[in-house]
Amino acid sequence: MTGTVRLERKGAIAIVTFDRPERRNAFNESMWGSLEKTVAALARDIPRAVVVTGAGEKAFCAGFDVNPDNPQVSSLIDAVGKHNPVPVEALIRRIRNAVDGLVTLPVPVIAAINGLAYGGGAELAMRCDMRIADPGAIICFSEVRLGLMPDWGGGPALARLAGPAAAADLILTTREVHAPEALSLGIINRISAPAMARDEAVSIAETIAGHGPRAVRRALSVIRRTSDLAFEEALEMETREAVALIASGECIHGIEAFLMKKKPEFPDPSE
Repeated sequence: MTGTVRLERKGAIAIVTFDRPERRNAFNESMWGSLEKTVAALARDIPRAVVVTGAGEKAFCAGFDVNPDNPQVSSLIDAVGKHNPVPVEALIRRIRNAVDGLVTLPVPVIAAINGLAYGGGAELAMRCDMRIADPGAIICFSEVRLGLMPDWGGGPALARLAGPAAAADLILTTREVHAPEALSLGIINRISAPAMARDEAVSIAETIAGHGPRAVRRALSVIRRTSDLAFEEALEMETREAVALIASGECIHGIEAFLMKKKPEFPDPSE
């Protein structure tokens, strides 16, 4: 019942892989601990973009491993039997903290949905900034089948992406959504060629990594935060971020390269 979350650095991008294919990359204690370490490593040395995917060809992530061999399951059953919500809340908050740490990194986080994305796996994908799906990918918010509900942050994320009515349909019926419908609903960005979701996501990440890193971070911050603001407030936020970005001097590299008909080379924000 082991499992890990692998972190690979490829130039300026990072690739995070949920690696437990024998259980469709479902999360157990080992996986949560590994994800926490991965997020800490990314926070210490922030790349310019992150790709998140699953090991193997069958699954992106099947969410929480509901399995009698998973000690977290037996602990939850015991807590419910004793009418003790404390361990339940502790686990949910631990899960949320780990997922939040990954998807709120100040750089684009791109999900490469290479197969099934069930339950928490579907939630985590919805919380990424972009989603690239294999033609055979299937997304399913399966929690209420078990008397559970989304708790990785996927309910609000799905409602913002697809609207409340579509979110209610997908979460309450638990029906499977195949890649073409997911694209039409706006919950994925692109459908890759067969078995190429990871490669296409990496290609997108590498394109983004070649752009001004301060520009990418500030533009992304506006995209992420303005859905909570009134339109005029969002405009003001965009203006503040644009002024700060230009004042940082990053654009000098881009403008000079453009005038010289060269590809710009932007320094990292820490430089």
